[in-house]
Amino acid sequence: MTIIPVQTPNAPAAIGPYSQGIVSNPFVFVSGQLGLMPATGDLSGPDITAQAPQALENLKQILLAAGSDLNHVLSVDVYLTNMGNFAIFNGIYQQFFSDHRPARAVVEVSALPKGGCVEIKCVAVVKPG
Repeated sequence: MTIIPVQTPNAPAAIGPYSQGIVSNPFVFVSGQLGLMPATGDLSGPDITAQAPQALENLKQILLAAGSDLNHVLSVDVYLTNMGNFAIFNGIYQQFFSDHRPARAVVEVSALPKGGCVEIKCVAVVKPG
């Protein structure tokens, strides 16, 4: 079994002892992504409407660097610090996953790193070819 770490400047650097993602064919495992700006590592804004799109964009960029994309995602895990943001998050999520509907779980947590309000991780497959 080959394990290949994924590293791209198009997503924030890991803020701990882990990789942005791991490829072990045919799977891609993307670490939890906060709404951090890749260039600065700062949160993209104070709330779910700013952080969720950035977290999903970070996820997308890691998938692309791993040879996959959002259409090849099998499952998504979402962590919200306020379940009251569930409907807002769904509206943002739908912009990234319009017709493709991976399996998904959403749970409320008491806190996230850097004071984030959303963290998203996923498992995908490498695109064939």
